[in-house]
Amino acid sequence: MKLIAERTGRHVLSLPSNRLGLYLALRHWCVPGQRLLMSPISADEILFLVLAAGLRPVIAPLSPRDGNIDATRVDLGTVDAVLTTNLYGLPDDVSAFAGKVLVEDVAHAMETDVGGRPLGTFGQAGVFSLSKHPGAGSGGVLAVEHASDLEALTAARDDLLARGSVWADTMSVATSMVRQAALKFDLVRPALKLARALGLQEEREGFRIALDPDGLESALKHVPALPPFDPWVRADLHRYRARRGRLAHWYQGRRVAKVPGERARRLAGVQRLAELPTVAPAVLDDLSRPLFRVPLLVRDRDAAIAELERHGVATGYLYDPPYDDYAPAFTEHSPDPAPARWWARHVLPVDPMYTARSLPILRRLEPPTPLP
Repeated sequence: MKLIAERTGRHVLSLPSNRLGLYLALRHWCVPGQRLLMSPISADEILFLVLAAGLRPVIAPLSPRDGNIDATRVDLGTVDAVLTTNLYGLPDDVSAFAGKVLVEDVAHAMETDVGGRPLGTFGQAGVFSLSKHPGAGSGGVLAVEHASDLEALTAARDDLLARGSVWADTMSVATSMVRQAALKFDLVRPALKLARALGLQEEREGFRIALDPDGLESALKHVPALPPFDPWVRADLHRYRARRGRLAHWYQGRRVAKVPGERARRLAGVQRLAELPTVAPAVLDDLSRPLFRVPLLVRDRDAAIAELERHGVATGYLYDPPYDDYAPAFTEHSPDPAPARWWARHVLPVDPMYTARSLPILRRLEPPTPLP
């Protein structure tokens, strides 16, 4: 909390997850029925949070340079608000959205600046994740400009919090510590096998969780309301709105405090990966950004994932297919879905903190056929 408050200069609210913060921000600044512009490429649960807030997801055209909203091809006069993604730490074109209600999802971009100004300070709200850069396994922070908004959001948060438990917090912290140890000691491959054998990974259809259109239609009858959408929003983080106790807060603070000290290592990884011919073009725009993941664009992405896993390198944070293909009945489709489909099919996000393990494989990968 303190680090984010100092970085943004804003009032901050502690949360059990980034997800709860996004919902709170959407409910606070938007009115049910309004049209929200959003990227076609983002985590599954984000779409369901937008629906739970009673908003109409308007899927933007995507920029193949960075996987974010292509602001040059958007008619902002037709939407009421914008939700950015800042995919893998690459910034959305925040200046293009001036004058609109802007909620910044800064989960991937805790350390990204635009023009020397931190992301999370351009919109009405910036929502950070403590499970991404810090790797704390849980936790989020909502940063807002005005104290009056903070007061209202605190009350809204408290109304939605579910009961927590010492046992659940202990398991969450232990799981995160095991994950960090597996990464440090190059034990990712056996850890993946164990997690799958124990059923600890959410079942998915490809890279997305099952949509269940009938169940979603039933949940939509209750909007704006978050609990009916729990079956979708809680994917991979079932306690996303449960109260956290002292142990969880202690661990989150400990992990966040490590982030500044890891910056140089993260930057070094970004710069090594930027030398590859498959790196996404926007990475080269500014090599001083300590990205959460470095997006490569490769010909046979799924084969590359399998090869990396055989060498103990896990790949996550894949959002394929785009929203308007994933949930066509629940979105207003992009006017040009081809770039998003191309990006989703070819992007390979690589952790810059463990570049040395992946580079021997990544150097053999070929770029995809260019987008027509």
